[in-house]
Amino acid sequence: MTKEEIERLQAENASLRKEVERLKDEMIRLVSRNLDLSERVEEDVELRRRAEVARELFNGNLERQRNADLQDDAQLMALIELRVEADRPHLKPDFNSTELAHLLGISQERLTRLFRHQSIHRTADAYIDNLRVLAALRMLREKPQWTIAAIAEECGLGNIRTLQRRVQEVIGMTPAEYRQMFAPDQ
Repeated sequence: MTKEEIERLQAENASLRKEVERLKDEMIRLVSRNLDLSERVEEDVELRRRAEVARELFNGNLERQRNADLQDDAQLMALIELRVEADRPHLKPDFNSTELAHLLGISQERLTRLFRHQSIHRTADAYIDNLRVLAALRMLREKPQWTIAAIAEECGLGNIRTLQRRVQEVIGMTPAEYRQMFAPDQ
């Protein structure tokens, strides 16, 4: 190879590296934007459900809310979300669908039917698992000083392997890769 060819290849290589960095930055920007939008949608849905429950309470249907076997599935789903948000029981590793049914004062069968018909999560356990993954993702972003093991324990997933497997399934990257996206450039 001639000196000119080597220099041309080096220039092309440098150009390609710059393009890769630009694309990486763009991907990080888009992933962050999508996460922000997802969180906003979740917050909007949550606020709408809270408003529905508050409206029911305001209209004097408090007794209906206390009834363990509510006929209105949408209200029961809203009640579940309010209780889970207030008490955050999903962060305990031993919390499961049986515990959720007990927390609400409804039968396991009622809870199973509810999730089968009213939720994108086919089971209450899948719902609880999703809440744990969302909590882990939030902690990975907001608590960079915490170890991944501490986050796995804190969000109720129990161990690093489970956290890594679930995060990989949900977002297609490891917890360390996800956290790195939000780390300030060194």
